[in-house]
Amino acid sequence: MTELTFREAVAGGTAPNLIRLATGARVFDLAQRSHANMPQLPGAPRFLLNLLRRHGDVYREDGLSAANELLVTICHAGTHIDAIGHISVDGVLHGGILAQDAQIGTAGLQHLDIDSVAPIVRRGVLLDVAGMLGVPALAPAQGIDAAMLADAANRAQVTIEPGDAVLVRTGWGAFWDEPDRYVSLTEGLPGPNLNGARWLVERGITLTGADCLMYEAFHLARNALPVHAFLLQQHGVYLVENMLLETLAQANVTEFLLIILPLRLAGATGSPIRPIALA
Repeated sequence: MTELTFREAVAGGTAPNLIRLATGARVFDLAQRSHANMPQLPGAPRFLLNLLRRHGDVYREDGLSAANELLVTICHAGTHIDAIGHISVDGVLHGGILAQDAQIGTAGLQHLDIDSVAPIVRRGVLLDVAGMLGVPALAPAQGIDAAMLADAANRAQVTIEPGDAVLVRTGWGAFWDEPDRYVSLTEGLPGPNLNGARWLVERGITLTGADCLMYEAFHLARNALPVHAFLLQQHGVYLVENMLLETLAQANVTEFLLIILPLRLAGATGSPIRPIALA
């Protein structure tokens, strides 16, 4: 899909709301900076950017020289979006597609890959759970349930509508430059629990994201991802992880126009992104 009308791009959302949010808006960058020492999942190939050709290695007749690089990264490093095909349960993807059939060959997923995701333009809502609780950041492994999300929505004076994208602030985005603290799997990571995820799905959201390594409360002792399974595999809700939500919270922005453009990576299970909020 290479061309969309605005109404097609916001299908499932409310176009007049988005026009209102974009008028005279400030632009907030919701991506963390990617670099070799950034927090990543243990055991995953590390992010690498290396200059293969440096200025001065080759000169053209007019004196011009160019540099270029090799980039190596998994699609789930840094600020990224999960494709619906990222998660299977008992060998089955969302919609009953067999994972074995979807990944035949070596070209990645044949179904539910990130290339099948159209540009995402949605009304965004920030639920600042850390702010609602009056803490800089949630405790390790702290779960965010339905009552906490509802309280955060009430505090923000927003109502979640069908088609919305809901971003959940835990405060952990402030630890991005402290990788050991940010990736504290043995102590755990805060995030929505299954009860909270059900509350979001009941409101008809299309996407949700957070400022943590994983979008859910996690502890290595449990080593389970029930929220990923529930949102991606069961309900087809996109997940965005490692977001930068501090500036939105500091500016007291709770409602905005969210724009996310996944890279067109055929067969990929996710994509690095640079989401922006207009408010």
